[in-house]
Amino acid sequence: MTEGAEADDSRGWEERLGWAFGLTSDDPAERDAALARLVAARRHVADALCRVNEMWRLTRPPGGEEQYREPAFAEARRRHRRAQSASLPEALWDCPPGGDPAAWPGLPYALLFLEWEARYPAEWTRCAKAWGTKQGLVRDLARAGHEETVRAKLVDLVEIVVRRPYRCKDREYVRVARAVDGADLRGRLARAAGADSPWARCQAGYVLWLLDRPDLPNTPRVWRAWVAGGSAASG
Repeated sequence: MTEGAEADDSRGWEERLGWAFGLTSDDPAERDAALARLVAARRHVADALCRVNEMWRLTRPPGGEEQYREPAFAEARRRHRRAQSASLPEALWDCPPGGDPAAWPGLPYALLFLEWEARYPAEWTRCAKAWGTKQGLVRDLARAGHEETVRAKLVDLVEIVVRRPYRCKDREYVRVARAVDGADLRGRLARAAGADSPWARCQAGYVLWLLDRPDLPNTPRVWRAWVAGGSAASG
């Protein structure tokens, strides 16, 4: 989304999106301020895209590669990319599929985006709903070998998700649980499985059950079998 190695380092991300950490603040005023910044940033993205579309129409024909080299159209596209790099979820779309998230300067913001969805789902849905982005980030982060701070954040996210009513793409967190499996995670899941909430009991129990069966796929059929009592889950 951004141009040049300088813009894609940690400092560049901080300059563009440092304010976004306010989205998960416990202080409602700080969270409101960050939400206002996000609304403005997303409006800027939309305006920049309108300009790209306008230049697309104004520079046709010739079309094809020649049109992409036309200065006005190229500049509109650059401004759109810059606007995206300062907004969520758009800035997160440049994580290469299958790439190493540990080497990606956007990793703290990917974790932030997922934490925001987990802790403040209504605000996330209202201001930046992006189920495909959520799914892609969870899958990219579902791997072993994270440094301890990242691993701890992922364990936190698994616990939050199993304790709440199911939301779209939450099932993907089974991948994360398997990647960061350990005594700490299992202890939290065991406590959630004994909670008063029927959602927590069912979902935490299901994840624990799958952790003991690493070769069993996390499919809708397996989930339905678990909910029904687990009798057909491995059949």
